[in-house]
Amino acid sequence: MAGRFPQRPTRTSVRGGQAAVPAAAGIPRQAAAPPRVRRWTPDGPLDLGLVLGPLRRGPADPTFRATADGSVWRATRTPAGPGTLRVRAYGGEVLGEAWGPGAEWLLEQLPELLGAADDPAAFVPRHRIVALARHRRPGLRLTRTGLVLESLIPSVLEQKVTTDEAYRAWRLLVRRFGEPAPGPAGAGERPMFVMPAPRTWALIPSWEWHRAGVDDKRASTVLRAVRVAARLEQAVDMPAEAARARLEVVPGVGPWTSAEVVQRSHGAADAVTVGDLHLPGIVGWALAGDRDADDSVMLRLLEPYAGQRHRAVRLILLSGCVPGRRAPKMRRVDIGAL
Repeated sequence: MAGRFPQRPTRTSVRGGQAAVPAAAGIPRQAAAPPRVRRWTPDGPLDLGLVLGPLRRGPADPTFRATADGSVWRATRTPAGPGTLRVRAYGGEVLGEAWGPGAEWLLEQLPELLGAADDPAAFVPRHRIVALARHRRPGLRLTRTGLVLESLIPSVLEQKVTTDEAYRAWRLLVRRFGEPAPGPAGAGERPMFVMPAPRTWALIPSWEWHRAGVDDKRASTVLRAVRVAARLEQAVDMPAEAARARLEVVPGVGPWTSAEVVQRSHGAADAVTVGDLHLPGIVGWALAGDRDADDSVMLRLLEPYAGQRHRAVRLILLSGCVPGRRAPKMRRVDIGAL
């Protein structure tokens, strides 16, 4: 996902932002099977970039693309198989077009993907900075993908490394072991890809993880997760807290990772990411002028937003109120070059 503030994007700023539309980039036109189509009318303001932006893992994510015509393209692996979804907004209506075996499933889930299950009216701002951000971003809704593994694997890749390293690993592994996206998105000079199936992830050789810059600990966590992929996907039918508990049964998946997953898979409005390097300082600075806040301080500051703490964090990140950098960036270590 692209950066939202003048500063270079970080993992925390990415979660709060939107998908920026590039000046000149698109999906090639080609003869392809006609898409399945669904039209849907949201019951309030809707900003596609804000809603779907958290699903993008870096500006070169092969599974996600925003094009100059205002469309958002998404290639994913559904319970029915791989599928590609194109979403466009026309006035107060949304047009969804889908290709591939997963097309019907994607269109059926389209309203929830765009926040139909979310209730922005339940949120009451308690700080001026949060109220301003909400006023300026009325189209913010929390997406619910209904898919666990597609958020779990990239979240594991983001553990304890820089954002650039995590995005690079996701990009290389999906392009190398994924499959071309169904429909026109899978062709041309910059084809999109569907992430590998669980069995394919399990068969990736150790040296390919190394080349992608993924250490043994993160690779092992992914391998443990894909072995129980079916059980993890069942968590979408559970409440967010129960789903997090199931995810955290997998060794290597902790509170940070499980929160990152249910924020996307469940649209969990109260799932706060704890254990993040930057987030407590950002929240502490925005709400109390405390750039040295830790997780306990952050959670205390967010208590007035109980039930809506994740939405409050999103709005804080969108406000652009972040403390200036005082220390060098985390050093990038490319284990693939070792």
